[in-house]
Amino acid sequence: MKKRVTIADVARKAGVSVGTVSAVLNNRPSVREHTRRRVLAAIEELGYQPSPSARALGAMQGNGKVFEPAIGLIVKEMDNPFYSEVVIGAQEYLATRGYLSLVCTSEGSYEKEGELLKAFQNRYVQGAVIAPVLDARADLSHLFMLRRAEYPFVLLEAVQGLPVNVVSVDNVKAAQMAVYYLIERGHERIVHFAGPPYTQHTRDRILGVEKAFSQSHLRFTDEVIIPAGAHLRDGYEAALEYFRTHRNNMPTGVTCFNDLVAMGVLRALAELGIRVPDEVSVIGFDDIPMAAYLTIPLTSVHVPKREMGAKAAELLLELIEAKEKNETRSPRHIVLEAKLIERASTRPLR
Repeated sequence: MKKRVTIADVARKAGVSVGTVSAVLNNRPSVREHTRRRVLAAIEELGYQPSPSARALGAMQGNGKVFEPAIGLIVKEMDNPFYSEVVIGAQEYLATRGYLSLVCTSEGSYEKEGELLKAFQNRYVQGAVIAPVLDARADLSHLFMLRRAEYPFVLLEAVQGLPVNVVSVDNVKAAQMAVYYLIERGHERIVHFAGPPYTQHTRDRILGVEKAFSQSHLRFTDEVIIPAGAHLRDGYEAALEYFRTHRNNMPTGVTCFNDLVAMGVLRALAELGIRVPDEVSVIGFDDIPMAAYLTIPLTSVHVPKREMGAKAAELLLELIEAKEKNETRSPRHIVLEAKLIERASTRPLR
């Protein structure tokens, strides 16, 4: 039985990406004429016809399109503006290359993450950008299986022992930067409202706090770390409990796992009548868009979120195109730069 010609075969024959073939099939004006002719010639020479499922997909879209290659994006929290910005960056880049984006959330469940990736492999999803679930009990076998299957994917957090492509920031260094900022302004009583267990970011940022203490000759103890989470309510409830019991011995500086936690902390401090920044300085992490527009604009560690999404998508398409050409690529770890954005939620003590 003769093997069915695929869109990847056409791309190889024409020397272009699958996205470019898709753009030609869907009559996108962005394709240069000489490239269009080359793709059409390859289609005719190979006798390519879209598969029934691809034609069905085009029919369901109701727009005359033949095939739209898709990329999966898996994030951990759909309600976190950090991931919204990352997704926008990825989607914008993928759209310029003729790819659809399928956005899904694991909600911090490695089981659901594995199910989503299995579904991606069984459908028209050519690769994935993944914010992996990395708590202590997480079974990461699905990620190792993806690599063995040579399914293209890029992670937004590194997984120990898994040499794959990663796009991230240096969370240890970034957390150190936030603590140094407070120490340099005279703060010595500092606590950190930590993130959830399902991300390496939590552990890296705690390590950054610890390193900043050590290198500044401040005593680091377990009491410096306040378990919180990743959401507004997590920061709010943790701060209410903490500051109610430490009213007579409050820290003067607080760093937080992310801006949502910091916003919850700000709300709790306001309810308790504790003034920011006069009594307590607060620093967030991520610099989500709303951080600048709070009643007390939030000092935050800026992460280039859209750039992260776009860079991950770009790296993923490079992997897909290399696979189509039977080429191998060494894994890359791209580290983007974080920086501290100073606003009204912090003040110097000296």
